Amino acid sequence: MARHVIFSSFFAALGQIGDPRFRRVLGLGIVLTIALLIGASAGFVWLLNTLAGESAFLPIIGEVRWLNDLVSWGSIFLMFFLSIFLMVPVASAITSMFLDEVAQAVEDKHYPHLPRTTPVPFGDALRDTVNFLGVLIGANILALFAYVLLPFAAMFIFWGLNGFLLGREYFMLAAMRRVGRDQAKILRKQHIGTIWLAGTLMAMPLSIPFVNLFIPILGAATFTHLFHRLLSSRT
Repeated sequence: MARHVIFSSFFAALGQIGDPRFRRVLGLGIVLTIALLIGASAGFVWLLNTLAGESAFLPIIGEVRWLNDLVSWGSIFLMFFLSIFLMVPVASAITSMFLDEVAQAVEDKHYPHLPRTTPVPFGDALRDTVNFLGVLIGANILALFAYVLLPFAAMFIFWGLNGFLLGREYFMLAAMRRVGRDQAKILRKQHIGTIWLAGTLMAMPLSIPFVNLFIPILGAATFTHLFHRLLSSRT
């Protein structure tokens, strides 16, 4: 049941790519995703250059002066590598910015009988985004210990942890538009397994360079469908 609802929601979202309104949001989301990745990677490269200095001392090798050049020339490859990890907070930021517009496009096409929603106040949305990013970053920092202790399971831990967190955020944002925060929490608790699985299936392609550029917006559309289907299953 859970897999059927998740995959039917995903393919319904995928089928709307031809919609000009949906394509515009998808294109804008991809551009901003690339910009955020470049900015985050540039910040990481700057930090490495600052820590390395003009020269560094490495065991056995001794003093080296080429680390800055190596980091600079390898920054493009470093960005692809970092995108595996950075795409999770980037996806969170993108959906916070675009979910309402994506959800409205989905509802206009697939659920036209529904009334228009009142947008979440900017202050509330910003607070929720900052709080969630803090939880997301903190949880992943703590998970570093698990990655070190269980290196062969590291990727599965990464997918499971971020799948839970992203699924929770995406579903809450989609649900709060229609039923409010309290009812969204109740619905989330009732379907936590399905939401976690959907979030994990979203976290997995987020770790694939290039493919991950499309996931934040498609994920927002998928969770909009998922919310409506889970809500209708209660009636």
